[in-house]
Amino acid sequence: MVSSHDPRTGGWRVGADIGGTFTDVIALGPAGEVVAMKVPSTPPDYGAGVVTATTDVLASAAVEPTAVSAMLHGTTVATNAILSMSGVRTAVVTTHGFRDVLELGRLRRPILYDLSWTKPTPLARRRNRYELDQRITADGQLDPPADADQVRALAKQLRADGIAAVAVCLINSYACPDEERRVADLLRAELPDVYVTASVDVSPQPHEYERTSTAAVNAYVGPAVHGYLTRLEEGLRAARVRAPLMVMQSSGGLLEAASVAKRPVQIIESGPAAGVTAVQKLAQLIGLSTVVAFDMGGTTAKASLIEDGEPFVSADYEVGGGMNVARGLSSGAGYPVRAPSIDIAEVGSGGGSIISVDAAGALHVGPASAGSRPGPACYGLGGELPTLTDANVTLGYLSPHSLAGGRVAVHPDLATKALSAVADQLGTDIAGTARGAYQVAVSSMTTAVKAVTSERGRDPREATLVAFGGAGPLYAASLARELGISTVIVPVYPGLFSSLGLLVADTERHELTPYRTELSDVTALAAEFDQLAGKVRAELGPEAVVDRLLDMRYRGQRFELRIRVPDGDLTDDLLAETRARFHAEHKRTYGRAGTDDLVELVNLRVRGAVPTPVSIADVLNLPDDADRAPDTRECRFDENLPTPVVPRTALGADPVDGPMVIEDMDATTLVPPGARVHRDRFNNIVITWSAS
Repeated sequence: MVSSHDPRTGGWRVGADIGGTFTDVIALGPAGEVVAMKVPSTPPDYGAGVVTATTDVLASAAVEPTAVSAMLHGTTVATNAILSMSGVRTAVVTTHGFRDVLELGRLRRPILYDLSWTKPTPLARRRNRYELDQRITADGQLDPPADADQVRALAKQLRADGIAAVAVCLINSYACPDEERRVADLLRAELPDVYVTASVDVSPQPHEYERTSTAAVNAYVGPAVHGYLTRLEEGLRAARVRAPLMVMQSSGGLLEAASVAKRPVQIIESGPAAGVTAVQKLAQLIGLSTVVAFDMGGTTAKASLIEDGEPFVSADYEVGGGMNVARGLSSGAGYPVRAPSIDIAEVGSGGGSIISVDAAGALHVGPASAGSRPGPACYGLGGELPTLTDANVTLGYLSPHSLAGGRVAVHPDLATKALSAVADQLGTDIAGTARGAYQVAVSSMTTAVKAVTSERGRDPREATLVAFGGAGPLYAASLARELGISTVIVPVYPGLFSSLGLLVADTERHELTPYRTELSDVTALAAEFDQLAGKVRAELGPEAVVDRLLDMRYRGQRFELRIRVPDGDLTDDLLAETRARFHAEHKRTYGRAGTDDLVELVNLRVRGAVPTPVSIADVLNLPDDADRAPDTRECRFDENLPTPVVPRTALGADPVDGPMVIEDMDATTLVPPGARVHRDRFNNIVITWSAS
């Protein structure tokens, strides 16, 4: 049974997650009450939707806003600023001779033989990249240091050029961070209204291109994120929600809004990370060793791998390059960011993805999306282009009346009308076109799952698929069958699962330092770890739980693997075990392993966390479906079949055969023919395959 034990001290926790189509809010009360709400997002002022949805969900629970003790938020504001190229005019200040680092980049192409591909335009134009007559040598010596008068003169030039944000990226600054911070402080003193980032404060690592790119991204989105969080906090205060605002980081942990405003590069993948965090907590509760988290919303579908209760966290990734399934030498489509982020692969298939036919007569789904405005044609809000949601309504998978708990009306005739143009181009009937679009989307989504499993040396057939998002449960069973995955789990509140992840996420902070001393130097290694741990505990408090990690590789390699150091005092035996973990992970990922004498360290990291007082078991209560009566409607699979339509509460512990449609307030689960379904003790929908 779900735990009724409440470890919290009182007050309501509210999680609010913004998506491209819907804003999801879920509130947890001190007695275990769960109140959820799904409303259309409100671009361009997404924060207004968060405030409105928060006050509405509290009103529906008859709770005063002042009763909120924790306001937790997942946002796409940083990502949107990059994707829409709507950040501020940004400058880069660097060492003489390194003005063109962003332009040169790396010799990588996302599609090797695409001759029409061009590199992303640098976020700081060349005329907005400035040089200083200073130099930091590789061993951290100043030869010479930056001249304060030259920096002040540069500040006047930046003001005259209308610069709103500055990224200071001096060559080798990771070896002498105080010099770069001195330059940044001089600029802040002269330009108090300009957002200034020092690269060593966001990515104190070697490789000047990645460090410069990370600092440029941070500066470019900084004013937008700072302004958004400021307005959101003001709106919440006006609504009498006085709890501190915490924001989800890309790494899967929460951080106070003030710290996020200084390093917004940490929240690029804020929303998706919250959903993976929820799946992580669920996997730990149930005891699942290998899990693929599958999140499909209105715009994209995402996949992430969780092993032994921990998601993969990447040291770097790209933003702004479109759909993210590229790895290693196939990257290059976006802007490199070196900040901890849950490894998430993404494809452009979501409920709002537009269905089209190319010049050769092939059917395509996405990546263009109808978003929340105008949305799918069946919403009746002015959208005329056919989307996956229109296809699902036509196939009978979605309610022909309303979605999102009755907040969105559905017009099947408009869905049919929108799909008819595509059907005419293909020369097929409308139902066949809709089914074809469904299958194309499933095929596309296998790419995301394979990117985090088979491309990492993992067999997806050994995993359990946990599906969430507004559209995820509709496609999960078919996706699992395509990949050979035998079990699918759809948790409670699947359409709001990212918001639920906010409720159960830990508060987290990361620190790192480059390291070039031999791995065998136990004393030096322990001293560096202690220093980093001290920084984390100074921010989070002495109760923070600290994990030690090493970025390791073989000599001559360009890429590293992140390895967790076992708990306990650092000894030769403990480091030997760490090396053994590295060899095993390298062999699993790349198919081979080297010897101890080839191993080298790149970075030392610590991850500090203050565990949340809430267990995911506290929020797995069965939603109230008393007003949802079982029904039957015709659904199109390989043939038209009368299909039972039931609420989650109608399922029992004994498996029953599909087909079946299971309707929640926030999502719909499709059980295709040949599958079996039941509800487990945690109220999850569990789909398995019949023996054949």
